[in-house]
Amino acid sequence: MLLFFSSVKDRLNIFISCILFSYLLGTALVQGQILKDTASINLLKMGVDNIYNLQFDKARIVTEQLNKSFPGHPVIFLLNGMITYWENYPLTPSLPASVSYMDDLRTCIRLCEEANNQDDHAEFLITNLGARGMLLMFYADNNLSENVFPLAKSTYHHLRQSFDYTSIYPDFYFFTGLYNYYREAYPLAHPIYKVLAFLFPKGDIEKGLNELQMAANNSIMLKAESLFFLSLIYLNFQDNYQEAYVYGKALHDLYPSNLQYLADCIKYMLLAKKYDEAETLIRSSESNAGNSYLQAQFTVFNGILAEKKYHNLVEAKKLYYKGINDFSVFGYYSNEYAAYAYFGLGRISDIEGDKRNRKLYRKKALELTDYKKVNFD
Repeated sequence: MLLFFSSVKDRLNIFISCILFSYLLGTALVQGQILKDTASINLLKMGVDNIYNLQFDKARIVTEQLNKSFPGHPVIFLLNGMITYWENYPLTPSLPASVSYMDDLRTCIRLCEEANNQDDHAEFLITNLGARGMLLMFYADNNLSENVFPLAKSTYHHLRQSFDYTSIYPDFYFFTGLYNYYREAYPLAHPIYKVLAFLFPKGDIEKGLNELQMAANNSIMLKAESLFFLSLIYLNFQDNYQEAYVYGKALHDLYPSNLQYLADCIKYMLLAKKYDEAETLIRSSESNAGNSYLQAQFTVFNGILAEKKYHNLVEAKKLYYKGINDFSVFGYYSNEYAAYAYFGLGRISDIEGDKRNRKLYRKKALELTDYKKVNFD
């Protein structure tokens, strides 16, 4: 399992967090009539779209309707956790909402594991994985490694069981694709994990990519997550910024109101040197950046534009310093973007002939990120 190949710092949570969305497929399996009831399926899809598009009042109405049809079902707690995550993004332990978030997910896990009906095993298995994935995402995003590894260890057994269902629904290609790809690609990128990787069944990089693409094209519920991971893979492992942009833009087009998907799309544009497109999107979106975390991302993006497009190093430095300062309140959560700013300050110091600061800034950037090539150099 990738949890054992990845460090907390390199955002392994992004891998396992996606398992949370498997609750959607699990819901479709809960009681057979849902798959036969177009109205229920459409209602479920509508609720998920509302959450991704940050339309939380509408999402709660859908959740209430589903709870009337399936009272006390663990998937309701999973939906509540998903709403809490996006409504409070970025969710950190200091926020009061983190308590209800963890309570809902732990309740979901408990209910799933108390269920003994083998006829509904797939339903509860995948819902259980969903709640575990959300908790792992929260722990890893906030560098709570003491919580990550015990939960990760117990999650592997459940994840491997899910492979038995790949021939039933195309959504399961999402999970097999992730495993097949990362089982081989991660140890190649991080040789320290090669010995550990031998403890797990072999994967196949090309097969994994193909399976993720199949999931992106054919999934009932996991299209967005498949696109998200394809963009990450091409960004962090394949070193193909153009392909990362293709998938990131597709995700932004699918959920245009999701500001984090917007920010990711802009990042891919800048990495692919689509400066004009990135600037247009930034200018049309800045007034809608509804929280300080996203505003800080835009500040760093503007610094990159000032440096790379306009060659205004004074303005770029000012924006990079501001971005670093604005990110400081988010601690570990914002390391990736703070690293981008430090890389930029290092490049500017090099141009100015300040070798000492170039070295210091670059060292700081490298300490903050695990993907050293994603630096906008």
